[in-house]
Amino acid sequence: MRAKEFVPTTITEAAAKISLGNQQATRGLHIFTKKIDAYDKLYDLNRLMMAVASSDGINPIEMDAESWVGKHNTAHAYTKEEENMLKLAYKAAGLQYKDLNNGDMNSEEMIEVNIVSPVQSFKGYDR
Repeated sequence: MRAKEFVPTTITEAAAKISLGNQQATRGLHIFTKKIDAYDKLYDLNRLMMAVASSDGINPIEMDAESWVGKHNTAHAYTKEEENMLKLAYKAAGLQYKDLNNGDMNSEEMIEVNIVSPVQSFKGYDR
């Protein structure tokens, strides 16, 4: 048996093919789509669950539909080697890019971050 014989390929197909038994065995089953067809379904699910987590079920939720990362295609290199790999990949894929850090690969905590531990280290542990 091939997977496409029992796995629905579209949301409307899935909604149309749910059996009465499956419908009765589930509770609160929702299918969701974006108004504009998008490829990144995991991002949509992540944003949905973030909104659910900030909801009390009564008051409207004040949250952007997309974060800054969601509005822009982003890639994040952690090492110089990964940055070089990305540059070659951009060229191979015919994509233009902009380095927002201007080649700076250093990462530091922001000034607002508390870097002093409130816990006293035990004797014999060098700090």
